[in-house]
Amino acid sequence: MLTLIAFVVALGLLITVHEYGHYRVAVACGVKVLRFSVGFGKPLLRWQRKGSPTEFVLCALPLGGYVRMLDEREAPVDAAERHLAFNTQPLKSRAAIVAAGPVANLLLAVLLYAVVNWSGVEEPKPVLAAPVAGSLAQQVGLQGGEWVSQMDAGSDSEPVAVSSFEDLRWQLTQAALSGEDMTLWVARGEGEPAHAITLPLSTLDVRDADASLFRRIGILAPWSAPQLGEMLPGGAGEAAGLRAGDLVLQVDGRAVADGQSLRTLIREAVGPQGEPREQQWLLQRGAERLTLPVRPKPEQIEGAWVGRIGAYVGAAPAMTLVRHGPVDGLWLGAVRTWEVSWLTLKMMGRMVIGEASIKNLSGPLTIADYAGKSASLGLTSYLLFLALISVSLGVLNLLPLPVLDGGHLMYYLWEGVTGRSVSDVWMERLQRGGVAILLALMSVALFNDVARLAG
Repeated sequence: MLTLIAFVVALGLLITVHEYGHYRVAVACGVKVLRFSVGFGKPLLRWQRKGSPTEFVLCALPLGGYVRMLDEREAPVDAAERHLAFNTQPLKSRAAIVAAGPVANLLLAVLLYAVVNWSGVEEPKPVLAAPVAGSLAQQVGLQGGEWVSQMDAGSDSEPVAVSSFEDLRWQLTQAALSGEDMTLWVARGEGEPAHAITLPLSTLDVRDADASLFRRIGILAPWSAPQLGEMLPGGAGEAAGLRAGDLVLQVDGRAVADGQSLRTLIREAVGPQGEPREQQWLLQRGAERLTLPVRPKPEQIEGAWVGRIGAYVGAAPAMTLVRHGPVDGLWLGAVRTWEVSWLTLKMMGRMVIGEASIKNLSGPLTIADYAGKSASLGLTSYLLFLALISVSLGVLNLLPLPVLDGGHLMYYLWEGVTGRSVSDVWMERLQRGGVAILLALMSVALFNDVARLAG
């Protein structure tokens, strides 16, 4: 139920803001707006302010919306009202009305990011867990426990301070997808002297922007103590006599550096055919040290066998409150909106030319799933989810596809350059082509949704 509510609220908000952008600029340009609709299909609710020509409608199917304006191309217009019709407006006014919807979504994202920046969010400190074996992080000498104070990507950029582990992951994502190496300034503790280490991210194949990308980079999680949390009833941990609060010192004689290392050792305790292997764990339980035999339970994930003990592994990482003032928070909201927009465009471009997998496309099922998960994590996570989807909606609608706002802007660009509008024949052809492309993209996204949820 939470997933459905969060999904409907997200769609309703983003669609309303998008259509309100069209509506507000149309009214400002002197265009008569006949209907403002959120959703399609049967009207559930309708109202009209006294003296206003606009009917506001809420419909049953909340998967879109529209603003219907007075337009000679759709119906006859009285001569006395011709100056209020959309099609009679100057080119710059028509372009502004069309662009206002996507721009409104981008401005909403700026505001949502800013609200999160102003209110503050608890995030893990930028302390690295032990790197994945064979990853770039291990190859350049990272061992785990390093504190990242600064970073920069590219030879022309200036080092910037790292506020949290999530900030580091975001910058790593951008650098990897852009094919840029990343230099980290790391120290053994906060305030300690730092030295530079460069991650050669340009050597990675980044067709899929998923969890496997960070496994290849080697930076999966912030540092946490190798301590056990709550035991699940009937799990391998409970059967072995493990308890919440146990600190794991060694597994089969190998020192355990942190929670990430312990999770890796547990995963590796199963053979390629799913055969479990017993491990000897050295624990610190209060003032007592003891050794227990532990046999992780085999579990198949994405076609590979891994070990599980049925417990939360790793203590909570050290946290820091990331909060910004009014001006900085708003500016950083705008910066993040720009970064996400540019990254979205780059990924779309890479998919078009075959340098990125179409598996990165997501549809309504994935969005609904993420909406529910983010809402369950709290208001801040939900606001960040809304900001991300709002950016995606704004960028998508600016693409030069005839059925989208960006397609209409391309018509106006043609009109501005040539002095004449696109002919009705070509308009119809382009509309059909745009619908076909959009349906193909939606089909791929829906297929990816089903594959993700089924997996």
